[in-house]
Amino acid sequence: MVKTISILGATGSIGSQSIDVIKNNPEHFKLGAISVGRNMVKLKEILTDFRPELVSVQDEKDARELSKLYPEIHFNYGEEGLIEVASSKTDLLLTAIMGSVGLKPTLSAIDQGTDIALANKETLVAAGDIVMKRAYDKGVNIIPVDSEHSALFQCLKGEDIKSVSNLIITASGGSFRDLSRDQLKHVSLKDALNHPNWSMGQKITIDSATMMNKGFEVIEAKHLFGLEADKIKTLLHKESIIHSMVEFIDNSIMAQIGNSDMRTAIQYAFTHPDRIYKNNPLKFEELSQLNFKEMDFDRFKMLKFAYQALESGGTLPTVMNAANEYAVAEFLAGRISFLEIEEIVEDRMLSHENIQNPSLDTILSLDAEYKTDMR
Repeated sequence: MVKTISILGATGSIGSQSIDVIKNNPEHFKLGAISVGRNMVKLKEILTDFRPELVSVQDEKDARELSKLYPEIHFNYGEEGLIEVASSKTDLLLTAIMGSVGLKPTLSAIDQGTDIALANKETLVAAGDIVMKRAYDKGVNIIPVDSEHSALFQCLKGEDIKSVSNLIITASGGSFRDLSRDQLKHVSLKDALNHPNWSMGQKITIDSATMMNKGFEVIEAKHLFGLEADKIKTLLHKESIIHSMVEFIDNSIMAQIGNSDMRTAIQYAFTHPDRIYKNNPLKFEELSQLNFKEMDFDRFKMLKFAYQALESGGTLPTVMNAANEYAVAEFLAGRISFLEIEEIVEDRMLSHENIQNPSLDTILSLDAEYKTDMR
């Protein structure tokens, strides 16, 4: 059976690699509706190979111009367009757009009963309790696409969660893993965007360098697998060969191992619970060593903030996520230094009066407030 895959964020890093997976496996996958931002060059490349019935773009102007070029395709734009794509009839929706903008479309897809391949971290960070409850109520599967969560998902397959002692999420350490905090005062944007192992979009690469990305993954793991913060560990592993591990109560440890290739995790999310062939095997004979190091929370403060947000619950993870979105955007625009990212996040977390059991409206309101210039 050919599975129809719709994509939110089709021209980003994950989206582009997902397009490759679909293109390389036409006997298994068909491209459904898609959304993109402003990258019209990449969109037109996609439209050369595929003819989706529905495409959403960020700006109304682009939607009007594309409608003239491709009259057989329905174009929409903005938040309404994202929700229309998410609500379209499809077998699986890949949510690969960056930021909390993915929250409402993801909930719309869940309400339609559509299974989710989740690559948007901020959805569970900002509103994990609401999203997972909605998915449970609707009988919708949330299949993780991040390499770390895909690894945990695969290691836990067929296991009783009660037999799990710890989830161990590995971290490459990002662009600055070997630098001291004093050396971080002088790093540039170009330095920050040079990830040693993975090819990713700009925001997630910066989040990796600050280690906020790993903090997001800790919060996601809590919602995806139902374990509390004290059972979710992080470990530096600079080779990114072991993507994550599960430690069981009998001290057995199960690891998922593979190349640093997101197409593997994407393909598994698309085919779950089955597997299909992929030609990029890990060559063990070429591995010289695997390194592991305990996480230093004084060195990687953003990861410490994430654990604090997870333990406090309520609206604090929402505020942390929104503050990070704002700070990273400021850094990418050259308006603040690298270390000022964590200063902004910490200040906004400390100034926030936490609200337990927030409604979706409260979460969306705080998200909009804390990712703006509050000076």
